[in-house]
Amino acid sequence: MSTPIKLIVGLGNPGPEYLLTRHNAGFWFVDALANKLSLSFSPDKKFQSEICRYQKGSIDCWLCKPQTYMNDSGSAVQALASYYKISMDQVLVVHDEIDLQPGTTRLKQGGGHGGHNGLRDIIQRTGSSDFLRLRVGVGHPGSKDKVVTFVLGRASADEEHKIIESFVPVLEKSDQFFQDNLNKMMTELNKKNKPEADSSAQ
Repeated sequence: MSTPIKLIVGLGNPGPEYLLTRHNAGFWFVDALANKLSLSFSPDKKFQSEICRYQKGSIDCWLCKPQTYMNDSGSAVQALASYYKISMDQVLVVHDEIDLQPGTTRLKQGGGHGGHNGLRDIIQRTGSSDFLRLRVGVGHPGSKDKVVTFVLGRASADEEHKIIESFVPVLEKSDQFFQDNLNKMMTELNKKNKPEADSSAQ
């Protein structure tokens, strides 16, 4: 993991009815990152996304919020990565994670989709699972048949606060996204959190 990130994708669903739902935690994070970097998102029909670009010195990274709905997130990622010749190991995908409690974030390199439909579509369309993931804990409803309703519902005020607060240590180290080694960031972030058992899929 010695490649700087060139594309940061927050996963979510477009539209005001989904804005505050747990499934949009990825959108929440990239909005917070863009705000920290003094960037503003603009719609881009070619990439079916809202995008902005961060350039500073040797840094050149795109931030993206696919507007395709969660299940088709891969079309936007594939289009951007292909057009700008970004390899999938230079991509960070930020997504909600039901197997982590609110207030917990974890970085993970590669792996499967874990039942997350956004990750599933990205892997299918790009043919790669090598991308980095920032997993944003949103909690679990307790049973598999309640997951869809749960992630498409709004978190409680306390849970929402914990989710937003979990971004702080990541944003404080966000410069490391654009450097050539993310191992230190991954180690520091993940050691703050105790492992939690995987549960049912989204």
